[in-house]
Amino acid sequence: MSESSVPNMESMLRALSERVRLRILNLIGDTELCVCFFVEALQLPQPTISRHLAYLRREGVVAARREGLWMHYRIVVPTDPHLANILRNSLAWCSEQPDMKKDRQRLGRACCAPEKFVRLENVPLPKRFVVSERK
Repeated sequence: MSESSVPNMESMLRALSERVRLRILNLIGDTELCVCFFVEALQLPQPTISRHLAYLRREGVVAARREGLWMHYRIVVPTDPHLANILRNSLAWCSEQPDMKKDRQRLGRACCAPEKFVRLENVPLPKRFVVSERK
């Protein structure tokens, strides 16, 4: 990560100042998600989601990983303890908001019942939703 993409107080606050970005971060939580799952859960157009993810990535709040055609995003917890607290507290607040709870419910339906979402066919499931074959 370059020094320009390491969050500072101003960039962290700017990144958290937009509700769509908060909704995205709330969905990511402690996992990785593909853009297509954001589209389903947030019910927003893919270009809108991608624009906000690009902003979060540029500010160093999320990191991306490519898997074939799919881009997966995860939260990057800042090393600065003050910034890490701001991010954690913001995510805790998000998890209590009724509309963001609904986003998570839609995400659960998309991840746990992908047959309902034809557009998501062949998309790798987020890591925390993958059920192990071995018991």
